[in-house]
Amino acid sequence: MKIIDELELAGKRTFIRVDYNVPLDKSGDVRRITDDSRIRGSLGTVRYALDQGARVVLASHLGRPKGKVEPTMSLAPAAERLEELLDQKVPLAPDCVGEAVEEAVANLRDGQVLLLENLRFHPEEEKNDPRFVAELAKLADVYVNDAFGTAHRAHASTAGIAGQVAEKAAGFLLRDEIRHLGALLEGAERPFVAILGGAKVSDKITVIENLLPRCDAMLIGGAMAYTFLKAQGIAVGNSLVEEDKLDMAAKALADAKAKGIDLLLPSDHVVAERPDADAAAEVSGLEIADGWLGVDIGPESRQRYAATIASAKTVLWNGPMGIFEIDAFAGGTLAIAEAMAANPGTTVVGGGDSVAAVGRAGVADRITHISTGGGASLEFLEGKTLPGIAALG
Repeated sequence: MKIIDELELAGKRTFIRVDYNVPLDKSGDVRRITDDSRIRGSLGTVRYALDQGARVVLASHLGRPKGKVEPTMSLAPAAERLEELLDQKVPLAPDCVGEAVEEAVANLRDGQVLLLENLRFHPEEEKNDPRFVAELAKLADVYVNDAFGTAHRAHASTAGIAGQVAEKAAGFLLRDEIRHLGALLEGAERPFVAILGGAKVSDKITVIENLLPRCDAMLIGGAMAYTFLKAQGIAVGNSLVEEDKLDMAAKALADAKAKGIDLLLPSDHVVAERPDADAAAEVSGLEIADGWLGVDIGPESRQRYAATIASAKTVLWNGPMGIFEIDAFAGGTLAIAEAMAANPGTTVVGGGDSVAAVGRAGVADRITHISTGGGASLEFLEGKTLPGIAALG
């Protein structure tokens, strides 16, 4: 797989698939981007291409418009923000294919950039329709994929187009994601600790199975921990449990024990009568009484987990320790963020809530690598081949 700096870009129409699927505040008359990190993450690749004299065509999706034009999901706010960051004009094309778009691309000069309108306004994008692929390929002399967050999708702009353009490469962001996540699967410096949280065992079980042989310890938090605890016969009250995954959790615990890997579960909990901000809450021991549910890991668990993180030379974290969106139940997740930042080794964070936690804790600049991919990160860590990456080979 080539990287963008291995290609000659001067004067060439360089089609860069970026991930500008950014969160928007739609409460007012003007749609405002609430987190521009994905746009900032693309700047290294975009600036490099512009500096090389490329005629840059950027393409992205935003939201789930279901194959129809949805004005509230226009990429106009992304164009405006990118214009500010690049300090140069970033016009937004009226569409992503068609004569008007082809004309706009043809009028680009060296060192200029154009952002195409939302790819998913066309149902053919997600279907990887050959005719739509051909329309996109008309706009490119060079294809660059820098959208790791969509690399697990075999869509027209992430997989199909790569086979229709003479030259193709990965952007710097995609390269860095592959390097950092790949290193976790192929010889991470030991001790290697994996921290997994979130609601469902079913979302993470393949990651658990793939990482267990590779790590020295695994810390489990979030609602998925209660499925593991119940699998051991521990009372979890009204906590969220995937009853049909109890056997799967028990097998993971047995596999960890057989391999001599520490699989740590919470030993105390923050519990509430219901998962609401105004609900009564208190700290419980290992077992949770009926009528209460676990909403976060407790103080003792936070200390145990922090001590394990401190002993590691490589740490991966994906998934919150509790109901992070409610301030009263965010303490465990923020404690993990602080422990990650205090570790002088290699630290990798992925997943929306985990990334938000390091930002909220003000420690993002002390994390080695923050992944831009949610589902893509998980599938990569599961050991799956991602179509968007395979297409560049």
